[in-house]
Amino acid sequence: MRVDILSKEYPPTIYGGAGVHVAELTRALRERGDIDVRVRAFGPPRDEDGTTGYADLPALEGANAALVTMGVDLAIAADCSGADLVHSHTWYANFAGHTASLLEGVPHVVSAHSLEPMRPWKAEQLGGGYRLSSWIERTAYEGASAVIAVSDGMRKDVLRSYPSIDPAKVKVVHNGIDSDLWKRAEDHDIVRRHGVDPDRPSVIFVGRITRQKGLPYLLRAAAALPPEVQLVLLAGAPDTPEIKTEVEELIADLRRSRDGVVWVPEMLPRHEVIALLSAATVFVCPSVYEPLGIVNLEAMACELPVVATATGGIPEVVVDGETGWLVPIEQVQDGSGTPVDSERFVADLAGALRDAVSDVDRAGRFGQAGRRRAVESFSWARIGDETLAVYRDVLR
Repeated sequence: MRVDILSKEYPPTIYGGAGVHVAELTRALRERGDIDVRVRAFGPPRDEDGTTGYADLPALEGANAALVTMGVDLAIAADCSGADLVHSHTWYANFAGHTASLLEGVPHVVSAHSLEPMRPWKAEQLGGGYRLSSWIERTAYEGASAVIAVSDGMRKDVLRSYPSIDPAKVKVVHNGIDSDLWKRAEDHDIVRRHGVDPDRPSVIFVGRITRQKGLPYLLRAAAALPPEVQLVLLAGAPDTPEIKTEVEELIADLRRSRDGVVWVPEMLPRHEVIALLSAATVFVCPSVYEPLGIVNLEAMACELPVVATATGGIPEVVVDGETGWLVPIEQVQDGSGTPVDSERFVADLAGALRDAVSDVDRAGRFGQAGRRRAVESFSWARIGDETLAVYRDVLR
């Protein structure tokens, strides 16, 4: 069986959970030895057998970003000849998968990592391109042989967003974690180099600066943390100038009232992220939209308890009162994930964070339970097996 995996992100160009998923799923499938897995990803050439990079088309230089994406997708689709099945990840590659499926008469499997109707703020980023990305995603999902949702919460979102899809076609295969790569490893030199005191408690956030990650809510909640607690933000790649400015202003306000606010805007190598996680007291995920949240699994694998919003697929990962704290949220039903009562959400988030840092021994127990859960329930070998079962089902 030859499977062509299509993705915008692939090492060394990864900036989000979808890219991590594609890299780890590819590795798990290739390790089986019985599948010919070829990766077709955006960007520069890759020095990896079976993997091809695709640059933007020169003729589309300066065009709307969605059109540039479609140009790359057409180049990818042209190279899928001979595949038994194509598997695309995110709207960026969905057009390539749908086109290749029509052209070659082969099944198209779509993995749902996020949904355009659930991220209306992307209109700020893409302008009219958001209408194109939404059309691409809808067309690909409705035409796919199968849709893989990374959580049961995501499956519900898929069926709510695209009600014409046959529910039997939407399968749940969770995201995973490589617990050999992600595990506790203290390195106080790295921690101090980034301006963090390893002898003080800290709350750590890891994620992109986007509306869905809820960083502005965290920055407001952090004002209520005990004064000895540091806030460590590994936060970069802002979606828009507007949210970048908002976050910068909130960080500046917070720094005027307390010390220990550390912001690292650049993407760090894995071993440095692990060192900072290993020095922290608790991990926080204030997302208002999160299909699953690989960052939570990464933190749990490093033995950190997690404070996270009870939304999307997060409750399928974080067990309230066992591996962390789930913060309740009532959300506006317009796809944006905006809290109905923002002040209440900020207050509840602040309360959960204060509770988490108040008892170091309990935090340690929750962290150890999180590590066990990550290892036992979210291995990539199991996820590779479940994905292969979806492939075989659509090829029958």
